[in-house]
Amino acid sequence: MTDIYKININSLQNKAIDLSEYKNKFILFVNVASKCGFTSQYKELEELYNTYKENLIVIGSPCNQFGSQEPGTSEDIEAFCKVNLVLLF
Repeated sequence: MTDIYKININSLQNKAIDLSEYKNKFILFVNVASKCGFTSQYKELEELYNTYKENLIVIGSPCNQFGSQEPGTSEDIEAFCKVNLVLLF
């Protein structure tokens, strides 16, 4: 079994995200898609993060596998989302 802190992931800016920085926090991974009807949940994810940020990190992962609802480039996705509120890789 692979330790989650050894998995390599990149941000939208193609910079490595070191998951070990969050070792003492809960990590919530969320599939996100800008063309999905649930994008209104971004606000609630932000509120969840702001409420529990001492113990929680929210990482949004753009996903185009469900009905091609995230067809854009990294730049398109970044323009749609507030990267500082929901980390995207």
